[in-house]
Amino acid sequence: MHTPSISLTEFILDEERSFPDATGGFTHLLTQIEYAGKIIASHVKKTGLVDILGKTGEVNATHDEVIEIDRFSNNLLMDTLEASGQVYALASEELADFHYPEKNQGEYVVFFDPLDGSSNTDVDITVGTIFSIYKKSDNLLQPGSKQIAAGYILYGTSVMFIYTVGHGVHGFTLDPSIGSFLLSHRDIKIPSYAPIYSVNEAYYHTFDERTRKYLDDLKKHEEGLKSRYVGSMVADVHRTLIKGGIFLNPSDRENPNGKLRLMIEINPLSYIIEQAGGKAISGDKNPLDIIPSSLHDRAPIALGSPENIDRYLAKR
Repeated sequence: MHTPSISLTEFILDEERSFPDATGGFTHLLTQIEYAGKIIASHVKKTGLVDILGKTGEVNATHDEVIEIDRFSNNLLMDTLEASGQVYALASEELADFHYPEKNQGEYVVFFDPLDGSSNTDVDITVGTIFSIYKKSDNLLQPGSKQIAAGYILYGTSVMFIYTVGHGVHGFTLDPSIGSFLLSHRDIKIPSYAPIYSVNEAYYHTFDERTRKYLDDLKKHEEGLKSRYVGSMVADVHRTLIKGGIFLNPSDRENPNGKLRLMIEINPLSYIIEQAGGKAISGDKNPLDIIPSSLHDRAPIALGSPENIDRYLAKR
């Protein structure tokens, strides 16, 4: 028997009905992110054909080189989210501080990485847009536990929209023939354990002691061990979500406080992993409990299958 396809918009509207106080504003915000993702996806597919591939010669607020498609994606998301009328403030990897729309009467604060892994576009590696949504508050630097939604749009062999509003994780795949995201992965659950690890081992000798001990132990005792590392966080975390295992970006000698951005990368992806039954750890803390001191705070991270994380934590 054929099961009718459920579109992302239909699914979001259906979820909205479970919130008695919903006004439709949050749904509109998510559909605007969906709309921007479709446009970014079409441009990512053409980066070798149009003039949005090269470097701009600029660096962003976190000192990463900006390439043309970064700037395009950032501007598109800024304009699209601002046009929704639902946003009080926006925060992007590309901006030094919060951006307040002129008509900032919205109830939501959106953090986003417009194109995570963008330096890989010239070699056709999967990249993605990461987003995180909070309710407006007197202090916009809220811990990740206050997120009301998080997700990412993956631009790979297919285009996927993964998101959670705190009631499980769901995945939608873009059907290019009709231009709609269709439900393809309902209520994703991360495997409890998998012999897979994802880390840039070129930096092994600079890693903290726990991470080195953990990796040494894996190689000595784990049967069927697999190393999988793309170098695009959103792609590595997506694989970990679906296949299980552990993703590591630990502190090292050059980055004692970690390298990845807490509010823009770590919090949304940790929230997704936890909602799928996994675990995340930053040093000895749950990253979602960390109270940020600035927009671009960084932190170490290990996330993935619960048993993998427990074994990592057992190393001292």
